[in-house]
Amino acid sequence: MIEAIARSSAGLDVHKAMVMCTLLREDSEGGLVKDTREVPTFRRHLEQLAGWLKDSEVELVVMESTGVYWKSVYEALEDVGLKVFVVNAMHVKNVPGRKTDVQDSEWLAELARCGLLRASFIPPRDLRELRLLTRYRRRLSGNLAGEKNRLHKVLDDSGVRLGSVVSDIDGVSAGKMIRALIEGNKSPEEIAQMAEGKMKAKRPELILALEGLISDRHKSLLKRIQRHIRWLDKQIGEIDSQVVAAMEPYRKEWELMQTIPGIDEIIAAMLVAEMGVDMTRFGSKDKLSSWAGMCPGNNESAGKKKSGRTRKGNKYVRQLLCEAANSAIKTESQFRGYYQGLVIRRGHKQAIVAVGHKILEIIFVVLNKKEPYKDPKVDYEALMVKRNAPRWLKALQKFGYLPIYD
Repeated sequence: MIEAIARSSAGLDVHKAMVMCTLLREDSEGGLVKDTREVPTFRRHLEQLAGWLKDSEVELVVMESTGVYWKSVYEALEDVGLKVFVVNAMHVKNVPGRKTDVQDSEWLAELARCGLLRASFIPPRDLRELRLLTRYRRRLSGNLAGEKNRLHKVLDDSGVRLGSVVSDIDGVSAGKMIRALIEGNKSPEEIAQMAEGKMKAKRPELILALEGLISDRHKSLLKRIQRHIRWLDKQIGEIDSQVVAAMEPYRKEWELMQTIPGIDEIIAAMLVAEMGVDMTRFGSKDKLSSWAGMCPGNNESAGKKKSGRTRKGNKYVRQLLCEAANSAIKTESQFRGYYQGLVIRRGHKQAIVAVGHKILEIIFVVLNKKEPYKDPKVDYEALMVKRNAPRWLKALQKFGYLPIYD
């Protein structure tokens, strides 16, 4: 028999419209008293539930992470200073065939009373609210990519092969050309003259690519897609401004993360929103990697390893790290060599996940030590001299230590 470590505990089975709460506590004679209540999920009822549990001197409250319904319950309990665990539903499964809301809440309370649960990572309220913005931005970015792909598809459907010549279908030159195609009053030769910068060298190819048959329906759809792309760009820009402004309390950690190749100010801000800046909550970089789903899985039985697939983790952190890894391998850093050594044997996708895993471990160390990242393959002294030499020479000339040359 497992000995109880908490004199009083509560288990909450959370649903959209109601919460089933079971309170277990020891009486003065050492007996166990059980009290079960069903509570609506309206704010005033949740506050009443929190007050009742607080007055009952509950040492630990446990609930499963069911969708988004647990969040308002968690906040109501957090406001009165209760210790609350949100646990993975896979870790608290009851015996099959014995499942009711009451039994689920009793089971959670019993597990809490015996100290058999491990709490999931829950960031502070400020970061939980910031997550709403960063995750919505992620969805808008996906919509933007989808609209650009749709732009390619409509152009290809009309016989215009602009996407085969330009690298960015939504770039400055391509945007002007598509608008000219929609207006329909210019020839392919005239439209090709709108190319700017490096695109000027591709004008002969552009003339061939622009020779399509664009119907009125094609023009109407292209116009709508371009308008939607501009709207999405504006929305993402506004969210970026809010996210960057929200980094003020975490400025030091946010700037430290940007010293790592592949991580810009937006990716750093989104990672702060997902992981926070206190790495002691995870304990070690291995546990952080496991939480994010960036390390190989563990599936072994009878001495045989069955699978090494990465486990499910925080999909948002995983996406951000893979995005950072794709940028980092293009820089003159250790990540490029690391990727090149893996991609031959493992392929691009596995190599990118491995680079992302390495970036995450470096983030853990950087935030723990509060020191900027220093790449072993970069000579920072030579880099500093290269960047500052023109300014230093001008200063020496200004104060007469060096002659001034025309």
